[in-house]
Amino acid sequence: MNWFPKYNYILASKSPRRQQLLRSLGIEFQVRIKEVDEIYPEDLLPTEIPVYLAELKARSFLPELKNGELLITADTIVFLDNMVIGKPQDREDAENLLRKLSGKEHQVISGVCLSSLSKQISFHAVTNVQFKHLSELEINFYVQSCRPFDKAGAYGIQEWIGYIGISHIEGSFYNVMGLPVQKLYEEIQKF
Repeated sequence: MNWFPKYNYILASKSPRRQQLLRSLGIEFQVRIKEVDEIYPEDLLPTEIPVYLAELKARSFLPELKNGELLITADTIVFLDNMVIGKPQDREDAENLLRKLSGKEHQVISGVCLSSLSKQISFHAVTNVQFKHLSELEINFYVQSCRPFDKAGAYGIQEWIGYIGISHIEGSFYNVMGLPVQKLYEEIQKF
């Protein structure tokens, strides 16, 4: 049974996690990539940042979007102590980011934009994530073995650090992986 409205779905993301989640949802899609400078106005609220970036990504595809296509763009940020925590630059940066997250709660906020020729909607999801206090050994082992350099906040909840380090979450687990799948499902049904 096909649960989804008839569209040619396009995922504009090179993230293997987003691709895996969308595939697991049962959507057949193609991947299209464009490099976009992820720059946003400084006066945005934390929940507005990933939505703005998802819409920015969508704008670059709109001129070539065809009838019957549904474009999915997304962005995810980690928000800690009133600051956006991005992807680490290198190993040392990844270790420092994990030290900052250690023993604290932070928010993972994803913004998603759905675009067709006739319509566009955007939404966000927030998940609160609590880390236990991480030892230097745990941090070093994780960064060395999993190399989380392509992940906001320098961690993947579905990896070793998530197994041993995350003591509590409130909200969508899959949002922390980069795509709020349940909310996406609902929004596609309404689209």
